[in-house]
Amino acid sequence: MKQKIILCGCGAFAALAAGAQTKPNIIYIMCDDMGYGDLACYGQQYISTPNIDRLAAEGMRFTQAYAGSPVSAPSRATFMTGQHTGHTHVRANKEYWSGTVYYGDNADYKVVGQEPYDTAHVIIPEIFKDNGYTTGMFGKWAGGYEGSISVPETRGIDEFYGYICQFQAHLYYPNFLNAFSRADGDTETKRITLEDNIAYDMYGDDYKNRTQYSADLIHQAALSWLDKQSADQPFLGIFTYTLPHAELAQPEDSILLAYKGHFCVEKTYSGSSSSRYNPTSYGHAEFAAMITRLDAYVGEVMAKLKEKGLDENTVVIFTSDNGPHEEGGADPDFFNRDGLLQGKKRSTYEGGIRVPFIVRWPGKVEAGKVNDHQLAFYDLMPTFCDIAGIDNYVERYTNPRLANDYFDGISFYPTLTGTGTQQEHDYLYWEFSETNMLGLRMGNWKMVVSSGTYHLYDLATDLHEDTDVASKYPEVVEKMIEIINEEHTPSSLFSVTLPSK
Repeated sequence: MKQKIILCGCGAFAALAAGAQTKPNIIYIMCDDMGYGDLACYGQQYISTPNIDRLAAEGMRFTQAYAGSPVSAPSRATFMTGQHTGHTHVRANKEYWSGTVYYGDNADYKVVGQEPYDTAHVIIPEIFKDNGYTTGMFGKWAGGYEGSISVPETRGIDEFYGYICQFQAHLYYPNFLNAFSRADGDTETKRITLEDNIAYDMYGDDYKNRTQYSADLIHQAALSWLDKQSADQPFLGIFTYTLPHAELAQPEDSILLAYKGHFCVEKTYSGSSSSRYNPTSYGHAEFAAMITRLDAYVGEVMAKLKEKGLDENTVVIFTSDNGPHEEGGADPDFFNRDGLLQGKKRSTYEGGIRVPFIVRWPGKVEAGKVNDHQLAFYDLMPTFCDIAGIDNYVERYTNPRLANDYFDGISFYPTLTGTGTQQEHDYLYWEFSETNMLGLRMGNWKMVVSSGTYHLYDLATDLHEDTDVASKYPEVVEKMIEIINEEHTPSSLFSVTLPSK
């Protein structure tokens, strides 16, 4: 069902009309596989995150924010397209690997990447580029394989540095990274060989001699790009940092040493060369340190904005692409012992899709506010448009050549700013073919479908989704199954089993 979007935008337009300020900048920080309970401001007791906690204290912390999917590529696709996974083209991780090329003695793929975004449907960077914003993206692209129809240079990105392929991001000390700079005259995204890495093997003890740490390189590129921005030109920065996704590897510096040897129980992992996860004897320390390292990045981003005099007119959003992972030796149960949410990455139970979500916008967003508004990643397109004063994006960017060019998001600008009336979702929707699961939230009702079998939970009294009450509420089940069948559009690439009454 195609939704009509109510755009607020009044606050942004009023400021622009009065000439009080330039259009707000937006920095969107999406980390990788951080769970809802992995931050101190969300209840984590074992990991230090002072900068992100400060971001929450200075902004709004959401308690019912949802990723677009329980895994990386489709979750990012819902953010980019403003569509849920019953409508958007990319609905699961679909990889493209072909050919062989050597970096030193290390064999790697000649072409890598994921299923491309549908180029007939607009994505956020294209909208912002079309409306006068400078755009930069640093981290994971995951919206098309190298040389495909959907790569940064063709989708509204002015500058990119990181991984085109999310599978390549499994190595934190890789053979190469990808880069594109319109300002430097690049015509396509290229590979940057990491010369100090390729002299050593990709796996085992020799791997530890590699020194070019991708997370640091990506962060430094993001800071360098920020340093080139000014108050005269609005910008959109999409920082898709790879931390704290596996593999569990990083420099053995003061951040790691603060945790190493300090947990009463450690986690060992023997490695998996096929998945590109190297072994570790300190899984808990590595994971905790990766989150603290990410927190340091956030602190440096905020410091750079302040140094440039841009922090007051920049909206900073922090979130994670999906729930916590168990890959590469990670142990989410150790760090989230309260067991607040059931499910992890790849699950449409709450733990797989409910994520931390923080918004800081001085003068607009009330500092220290905790909000229970229900939102999903596909709400970010209309919200970003409202923040930037981009009016009527649905009418302007709907492709008439597509029979059903869906936009599923609802702007939560009124919730952020306390102005206007907030339109609520009737429901939020997820589908994920890799585990053959679907999810639907309607008010406090939550339906989880696994291989066609449905379960109904009342989140108001059963947040952990332990008690299936489907037999008690047949009318609710009937309504939710009807919605699922309406919201699912068939896909030749990503199939799921729909529930039946």
